[in-house]
Amino acid sequence: MDNLVNLGMAFWVGFAIVVLLILNSSVKFIPQNTAFVVERFGKFHKTMTAGLNFVFPFIDRVAYRVSLKEMALDVPGQSAITKDNITLNVDGVLYMKVLDPEKASYGIDSYVFAVTQLAQTTMRSEIGKITLDKTFEERDSLNTAIVNAINEAGATWGTTCLRYEIKDITPPKSVLEAMERQMKAERDKRAIILESEGQRQSQINKAEGEKRAQVLAAEAVREQSILEAQGEAQAITTVAAAQAEALDLVGRAAASKEGQKAVQLDLASKAISAKAQIAKDSTIVLMDGDKSEAGKVVAESMAVVAAMNSSGSFNGPG
Repeated sequence: MDNLVNLGMAFWVGFAIVVLLILNSSVKFIPQNTAFVVERFGKFHKTMTAGLNFVFPFIDRVAYRVSLKEMALDVPGQSAITKDNITLNVDGVLYMKVLDPEKASYGIDSYVFAVTQLAQTTMRSEIGKITLDKTFEERDSLNTAIVNAINEAGATWGTTCLRYEIKDITPPKSVLEAMERQMKAERDKRAIILESEGQRQSQINKAEGEKRAQVLAAEAVREQSILEAQGEAQAITTVAAAQAEALDLVGRAAASKEGQKAVQLDLASKAISAKAQIAKDSTIVLMDGDKSEAGKVVAESMAVVAAMNSSGSFNGPG
């Protein structure tokens, strides 16, 4: 009886183990961004994506595990010859991902190696079409050409190239030295041009300043001359007006008897002063003895005034 119990227990234990093994081989938990390629009897059966999946044990098997994540592949440095026969060393980095796990598993033995080699050969081909100077300027066009070539071939591999970036382009040492000399010459040339432009602009500014100063000085002189002329004209006008007013006053005063007497006295005084001044300035004066007396001078002056009175010179217009 005990043997039967032991046999029964062993059977159920063995059965449980077999069930667990079957479940373990038939149930598949697939991580995110991962695909399992399943073969049945050695032939492609299906592709399982992330989540819970089932397969038939002993009939189906997971042949390939393919990552669907974007991959960054380092493209090793390679030698390439430009159109002007300059040897360059070029390396880069490639970003790609798998779109079709079936083609990536069966379309090529190693899609990573194939894509890397294709990137190198395409780079050599594209660099051979351009000169050294264009190589540094047209990195974007080179990257685009490599991406297009990889995607064209990758259609049968189930892969796609997202982008390609050139990391370094290294010319030979002699070319680098020549480029440095050229750059130094260009910098010296620009410095000389900028210095000459600065001097030219400085001279232009100085000439403009001097011209402006001369114009301002000429305008100042002109304004001063105008003001002086206006001042002189105003002074002459004022003096003439004053003289005219004085003469008018003298004429009106001379029309009266008291004015005539004042005029006679003034003329006599001026005649005496004139005689005295002549005598003072000259060492020898020839004059008639009779007329040198002061009384005679006054008498002559009075005679002149009398003659003017008789002629009506002091009378008014009426």
